[in-house]
Amino acid sequence: MAKRVLMKGNIAIGEGAIKANCKAYFGYPITPQNDLTAHMSKRMVELDRVFIQSESEIAAINMVFGAALTGARAMTSSSSPGISLKQEGISYMAGCELPGVILNVQRGGPGLGNISGAQGDYFQATRGGGHGDYRTLVLAPDSVQEMYDLVQEAFDLADKYRNPVVILIDGVLGQMMEPVDLEHDVKKYKLPPKDWILDGCKTREPRSIQSLYMKEGALEEHNWKLHEKYKKMKQDIKCETQHVDDAEIVLVAFGISARVCKSAMQLARKEGIKVGLIRPITLFPFPEEEILKATEHVKKFLVVEMNLGQMVEDVKLIINSKADVHFYGRPGGGLSSQEEIVNEISRIL
Repeated sequence: MAKRVLMKGNIAIGEGAIKANCKAYFGYPITPQNDLTAHMSKRMVELDRVFIQSESEIAAINMVFGAALTGARAMTSSSSPGISLKQEGISYMAGCELPGVILNVQRGGPGLGNISGAQGDYFQATRGGGHGDYRTLVLAPDSVQEMYDLVQEAFDLADKYRNPVVILIDGVLGQMMEPVDLEHDVKKYKLPPKDWILDGCKTREPRSIQSLYMKEGALEEHNWKLHEKYKKMKQDIKCETQHVDDAEIVLVAFGISARVCKSAMQLARKEGIKVGLIRPITLFPFPEEEILKATEHVKKFLVVEMNLGQMVEDVKLIINSKADVHFYGRPGGGLSSQEEIVNEISRIL
């Protein structure tokens, strides 16, 4: 029998990480993700695993770097300004091909902004965020159950590709409470052996892991190697679609915005307006095929985000004039209502 418990989003992330055999958590307080750090400070100690409240966000990501070198599954979390401070370390991890999971519970910005949930870090997450040509695989759940499930997949994907994985949620989802099935089936991935870890070379040849390539042409070769790996990530794209086949207009949204769009879609259909939904769960790589397929019969799309328009740029690049792409968004922690979205749909049609 399924074991269902009422759980807050931030806590579900922590419990999912524990189930995924996360051996080390390194964090630093910032709202609205503090519940997770507080929860892990208790749970990791109970399980005789590593918990460290670091002296800074920069220290936390470098601790993840160090743990990953030994092959341990490691995680850190923060909210928008804190994630900005971690970007150098994330770039180093990508350059060294080290797995790890980074959770961003987004808040309003720019600057200190506020502590309301937002989606203003899409560019940062999907474009790499730090210096150099690198990418992180990015997952965007829209429910507490999915947060619990996807963090388990994130650890597998990080190990599969030897690459950091970002879980991008927002303060609304982080604080939301919903029932969670703790025994829910989660996709398992075939993982390569960790024959690259640094665990002492007393009985083997020495190994090295680095992101510094000074020999002529070596760094270019390394970047092309990484680029090929990012292309392979497309085989693990996840995307949800609803009522797209008969739709007059399709909503495109992720995270909490997608939750509101689902309600707006149902409301619009009750009013006789045929609305569909495409919800990218993997934000990088982006689900291009699902959107392109929809353009075969849908000529109007409405992208809904809690920002001034970030994912909409990816949608426009994919559609490339094959259909009209509209945008509706609210920045700084503003969450659209289902009525506002239905009104915008009516205006467009």
